[in-house]
Amino acid sequence: MQGDWENQMKILIIEDNNEISEMLATILAADYTVQQAYSGTEGLLLFQQDAFDLILLDRMLPGKDGTQVLQEIRQTSTVPVIILTALDEPADVSTLLLAGANDYLTKPFNVEELKARIIVQLRTNKQTPPVASSHSYKNIQLLPDSFQLQREEATVQLKKKEFEIFSLLLTNPKKVYTKEMLYEAVWQEPYYGEENTINVHISHLRSKIKTLDPDEAYIDTVWGIGIKLA
Repeated sequence: MQGDWENQMKILIIEDNNEISEMLATILAADYTVQQAYSGTEGLLLFQQDAFDLILLDRMLPGKDGTQVLQEIRQTSTVPVIILTALDEPADVSTLLLAGANDYLTKPFNVEELKARIIVQLRTNKQTPPVASSHSYKNIQLLPDSFQLQREEATVQLKKKEFEIFSLLLTNPKKVYTKEMLYEAVWQEPYYGEENTINVHISHLRSKIKTLDPDEAYIDTVWGIGIKLA
């Protein structure tokens, strides 16, 4: 049974075979929001324009192949990526996993197995607070070992939850996070309208950032939705 959080997830399918792409889109559309790309270049363009919770990536693509696409995705994001490949050579699989793939399936694959692997990756990603792939943004550096923000010689101390909120925003700068998404990712608990808790932490985080860089915006409010990196 799908949970409410799964019904809100967005999946990007990057697959040049029209028949396979349409089959995947049809199967997944009942439970997820789905977008399709038919080349590596188109897939990267959609990835840059929107925020996705999981990517199904074909290994063999026209233009940029799956390995190249995966490497570019990993430069800015930890989004789960499942590779779909017609190859099952150990060396090829190792290359994909070392390049950052979370899982892979060999074509032809069982649809129910694919759906199960998608659910596993989404749940794992949801339950594990992301760590920012980049620890600096604009004029400020995030110091994971000490939970501090630094600008030149000045530093401010963050509380653990403030650090995790800012780190979460850094993992996907284009993504708008609702309060429910923030709470469940950072506090690791179901969200029951804990607006005051989130608002206080965001307010303190903004104030601490402002003491280091008063003239630059770092967190934007998207009214009626949530917040994102400015």
